[in-house]
Amino acid sequence: MKLLDKFTATTAIRDALQRDGVSPTAIVIDQILSPTEALINGRRTLLVGTNNYLGLTFDPDCIEAGRTALTRSGTGTTGSRMANGTYLEHCLLEQELAAFFGYPHGMVFSTGYAANLGCLAALLGPGDAVLLDGDAHASLYDGCRMTGAEIYRFKHNDADSLRKRMRRLGAQANRTLIVVEGLYSVLGDIAPLADFASVRDEFGACLFVDEAHSFGVFGNKGGGLAEQLGLLDRVDFIVGTFSKSLGSIGGFCVSRHDELPLFRYASRPYIFTASPCPSVIATTRAALRQIGARPQLRTQLWRNAQRLHEGLTAQGFTLGAAASPVIAVRMGERDAALHFWQRLLAAGVYTNLMLPPATPDGGSLVRCSVTAAHTDAQIDTVLQAFRAAAAQSVTATS
Repeated sequence: MKLLDKFTATTAIRDALQRDGVSPTAIVIDQILSPTEALINGRRTLLVGTNNYLGLTFDPDCIEAGRTALTRSGTGTTGSRMANGTYLEHCLLEQELAAFFGYPHGMVFSTGYAANLGCLAALLGPGDAVLLDGDAHASLYDGCRMTGAEIYRFKHNDADSLRKRMRRLGAQANRTLIVVEGLYSVLGDIAPLADFASVRDEFGACLFVDEAHSFGVFGNKGGGLAEQLGLLDRVDFIVGTFSKSLGSIGGFCVSRHDELPLFRYASRPYIFTASPCPSVIATTRAALRQIGARPQLRTQLWRNAQRLHEGLTAQGFTLGAAASPVIAVRMGERDAALHFWQRLLAAGVYTNLMLPPATPDGGSLVRCSVTAAHTDAQIDTVLQAFRAAAAQSVTATS
């Protein structure tokens, strides 16, 4: 077998996706018009698959902050945080993120993926154990695999499964990291975080929560699921991303443990990655202020999520979870999901197609992510498009 022969299977997957029309992996957005609309293939298209939960990508204060930073500090740092890439603004954002959660320490990474890899690489090593939710994001799996720690999966959102795994570890339990998410990005289900915190307390483990999709969405301040449930004093490390509610790119970790600042000396993804450019840091700081100052954005987001969830349920679709800003519509077979997704796009509605092995239970999904910027009329347009696509599916199979 030659080095490149492994791509034969990948080529077959690509060709299958492209065989019947537009491929979901080849969508090019010609122009973004607003937080909820874009030009795709020259057509005005409603965006319902962006994770732009609070709609802050076009916020005037965020844009102005970015412009100012570009003028003052240039386009990039050209170095890692450990070399020449730590600017005052990076430090200020870290302080502001920590204060947002009421924690003493914060740390900024160049992407959310790097935040997960970087923190897990610093936390775990040979002799340690990590208990990972079965549906955890790929970045969490990747981060755990690079550490040399013993990796065990427990059943998704199942505290009893976690507890049984912890018991089997015996004396190693207090050298164990429990890794879960707040809001799961594929099905839109929410972690039973209080139950996981109880297991953490019982065995003396540490609890690591990825709030990538729940930060800005849950909590009185928008601090995520741990804040909403009053668990900030029982969670050891919270990681998140800037690319969802904060509308930019980057990642962070906050903690009440004094060891977090030491991650800077032990985290290879932090040490060897260029730091975020000044304009990104500036827009992120402005967005963080918006999250704290504008709770009405969360109110509108949840109103829109409930409206779409109820509408799709009334049409008879099977959904992945209770109402949340992530709404997954179960489609069964892969080809049926692909054709349905293509019909929605042809109707001017962009969603996310999720196929195995990216889906948790091997099914195929059409996934929507709702934003605070969507109007009632736009939610109704999405519902009409789903209704029409379903009718076409019936016609095609009859």
